[in-house]
Amino acid sequence: MSRDTRVCVLLNTGSGDGDADDRARELEEAFDRYPTRFELRRVSPGVGIAHACQRAMKDGFGTIAAAGGDGTIAGVAGQLAGSGRRLGIIPMGTFNFVARGLKIPETVEGAVELLATGEARHLPVGEVNGQVFLNNASLGVYPSVLREREGTYKRWGRSRIAAHWSVIKTFLTFRRPVKMQVSVGGKTIRRKTPLAFVGRSAFQLEHYGLEGVDAVQRGEFALYLAPDSTRWELLMRAIRLASKGMEVDRDFELITGTDIVIETSRRTQTLAMDGERFKMETPFHFRMHDQALHVVAPPQSGPGSETSDGAA
Repeated sequence: MSRDTRVCVLLNTGSGDGDADDRARELEEAFDRYPTRFELRRVSPGVGIAHACQRAMKDGFGTIAAAGGDGTIAGVAGQLAGSGRRLGIIPMGTFNFVARGLKIPETVEGAVELLATGEARHLPVGEVNGQVFLNNASLGVYPSVLREREGTYKRWGRSRIAAHWSVIKTFLTFRRPVKMQVSVGGKTIRRKTPLAFVGRSAFQLEHYGLEGVDAVQRGEFALYLAPDSTRWELLMRAIRLASKGMEVDRDFELITGTDIVIETSRRTQTLAMDGERFKMETPFHFRMHDQALHVVAPPQSGPGSETSDGAA
């Protein structure tokens, strides 16, 4: 673990709502309490968070903090995993599931104070074909939701209402279920499904009232396979998800494990991971890594906070 105490904060100017200049000023004001500890670097969506993170590591920073949403945090985490550098988080996204699961303050002042005074602890990460994720990864309808959401945000601005509307619109027009073969624990099954959702965050699963939290707390993935459905049935499941009314067997098939392989009939698929979209070639190999990442976060305090074994 790096002994350097300096913190480089990477501000994603495209995250959250409001003006990026205002967010930068708020950060700088919070930094003033800790002279010489913090440096702010702005990252525009077109430049790439990975490049900015690699440069910060070359410059010797012991902690590199993501100021943005879950996608920004996952992008920084993917670069820091196994590097001996600490991940810091300043939540500035729409949902902030990673920060909320770790009980990181959602105010800029509180998050900066934690970075200046807090300790680092292990945070397990999921990985598929070399790409790290912290909350979830999915195939099928959800990547289409994210594509629709990008257009909705451009028209209406970023908000949770806009995010939910993009779900409804996509589910009413979705036509492409995915044929796949799933291998886990020595068993193989074949399914045709509109959605395969791999959950790693127990906090997020609890938030939506989904079964599988216990498996994630044990350090496993929770894989949810939706049954082949009409668009109307798919929308009804989305509504039940929002109202925490999803039920195993009726609304999804639940499979758990630490090592999952999904092969699809199409060679290339778009995966959604922590709110971002990535094109990858099949097969998709999901692995859990318990010790690869250290995050500056409050001490684990039982139910409600992410722990080294994935508990929430």
